[in-house]
Amino acid sequence: MRHWLPASTLGDGIAPPPTHGTVAALGGMVQRLGDAGFASGLLQELAPVLPAASWSVYRTGRHCQPTLFMSASHGIPDTTRDCWWAYLSGPYRSDRTWGESVAAAPSTRLCHLTASEVGGEHQARVYEAHGMAERVSIVEHENDGAVFAVNFYRHQHQRPFLDRQISDFETVAPVLLALARKHIALAQQQPVALPTTPTPPHALPQQLPALRERLLRAHAGLTERELDVCTRLLQGMTQEGIACDLGLSLPTVKTYRNRAFGRLGIHFRNELFALALGH
Repeated sequence: MRHWLPASTLGDGIAPPPTHGTVAALGGMVQRLGDAGFASGLLQELAPVLPAASWSVYRTGRHCQPTLFMSASHGIPDTTRDCWWAYLSGPYRSDRTWGESVAAAPSTRLCHLTASEVGGEHQARVYEAHGMAERVSIVEHENDGAVFAVNFYRHQHQRPFLDRQISDFETVAPVLLALARKHIALAQQQPVALPTTPTPPHALPQQLPALRERLLRAHAGLTERELDVCTRLLQGMTQEGIACDLGLSLPTVKTYRNRAFGRLGIHFRNELFALALGH
């Protein structure tokens, strides 16, 4: 496991010049900024520089609510939300892969590790269960102790990342971080559309029916909308994201959440995870 500062942040360091391939990749990423397919598109544009099969952008930490902002896969079935759910089922509480924030040092760092270096429950539930073998990350340690991470994963069917690829990744890391943050800001500015006429139920991702069954075993009286909200909470979606996904207002999502939690006899999201895992 290795943590280091990007060359561009070092006062006496000189960042290596971008190659033609990295420039072309960055151009394609910028063109996709703000698009609905930004997450999957970025992976495709990055492939000539760093051939990652999946990526995720999230905030985590001991004193903040873990939030998955975006994730996608390229060339394989997308199990990134299953992976996030597995991470929230326990490993996030003891995740030590981010290193420690160092006072008076730049807050942005890079991280490179293999699955075997993660170890324990984290390795088994998140990496091995989803075929991930290696990770490179851009990490920002925030003032409140939270970590904002942009992560790229090599899967077991792929060859290990080469030193050249990691070096090229370091070159584009500051731009990748800026693009991720900008896309999140643009997505949060999008108004939540309120349906004017009844619409058919949203098509559910493949893993949602199993989550619904778990929750119904816990309380058979949960309504369809309460199940819609709770299953998406289990996938790591924010309440704002659920509102967008279901075409509801944010207060309505909060109402369904509170009603469901009341039926289940719980108060917090981590209790929902514990309950679902117990069934």
